[in-house]
Amino acid sequence: MSSRKKWLIAFALLALVAIGLQSTFWFGKNSFTSFSELQNQIETEKAHNKNLQQRNNLLKAEVIDLQTGDETMEERARMELGLIKEGETFYRIVEIDEADSANQ
Repeated sequence: MSSRKKWLIAFALLALVAIGLQSTFWFGKNSFTSFSELQNQIETEKAHNKNLQQRNNLLKAEVIDLQTGDETMEERARMELGLIKEGETFYRIVEIDEADSANQ
């Protein structure tokens, strides 16, 4: 075999190895594309976790407020259960619909 053929064979083998490595990098199991997708998923999960942390902080503050403050419990009882204290006068404002007022 001539020296030139040996160099061509060596070059061809090296080119095949380089192509094989590049194809693994771009299209393989742990490729650049899957890495990019995982990075996007991580960013999405971080944003979701941040929202959940804010919600948890609000709930924690509400629990602490309910444990320590009677005003919050009283306010909730007034709004949700219709609490009226002794000595208070309850007024109910009823809006009349236009259809009802036309019939009268």
